[in-house]
Amino acid sequence: MRERTARPRRYVMCRPEYFDVTYAINPWMDTAKPVDTPLAVAQWERLRTVLQESGHRVELVDPEPELPDMVYAANGALVIDGRVLGARFRHPERAAEGAAYLRWFRRQGFRAVASRHVNEGEGDFLYTGTLVLGGHGLRSDRDSLLEVQEFFGRPVIGLELTDPDYYHLDTALAVLDRDEIMYYPQAFSPGSREVLRHLFPDAIEAQTADAEVFGLNALSDGRRVFLPEAATALAARLRERGFEPVGVDLSELLKGGGSVKCCTLEIRA
Repeated sequence: MRERTARPRRYVMCRPEYFDVTYAINPWMDTAKPVDTPLAVAQWERLRTVLQESGHRVELVDPEPELPDMVYAANGALVIDGRVLGARFRHPERAAEGAAYLRWFRRQGFRAVASRHVNEGEGDFLYTGTLVLGGHGLRSDRDSLLEVQEFFGRPVIGLELTDPDYYHLDTALAVLDRDEIMYYPQAFSPGSREVLRHLFPDAIEAQTADAEVFGLNALSDGRRVFLPEAATALAARLRERGFEPVGVDLSELLKGGGSVKCCTLEIRA
């Protein structure tokens, strides 16, 4: 079994003080279902505590009252080598989040630029350390793939998402350790599945039961993998690979279509 090494990470998070489901822009959102905001805050605080106790740095963006989805920080930008490409959201309900995250990064002294194309940050762009995997077809535009490649100078591999339940790449794929990934094949077009099998022949392929509880919406530091606690079969497969799965309950935030990864945006300075 391969020995795994954890590497300290730096994350941005946004407390879900105003979290609610007041509109529906993905299949997980149901405005008729009541949201327990205090519970969402408590679950989010537990995630933040677990990350900090694992040696990771967490910085906070102030939530804004009119933006209930700001808690999903991963969508706010993509950060590589200290350069920040801000998000441009497809749906008008979330449009102001892009500017809110850009303001935060600029106040911290980062060079932060707004995307010209629809680009939903780390929701659709995942960095392996050598290349960027870029999801398109449901949220981010295909043109945003070239924009990301030109901005960061990193090769971008386009992956077409076809199942609306997995509307962002980070709901169907997680980077585990550099060029090791896990993913849910049924979320992708046939051609994209072949690309993933070619690039990552040893990847963990998740089963439907784990994908449906957002088990792929996970975060890894190279040894620990933080993922929804309901993804039990996936956790067992991670242990077989030498990873340490850390289950977290974010069931209330799943009502908005997000979980562990959605709540964290990594700063790679």
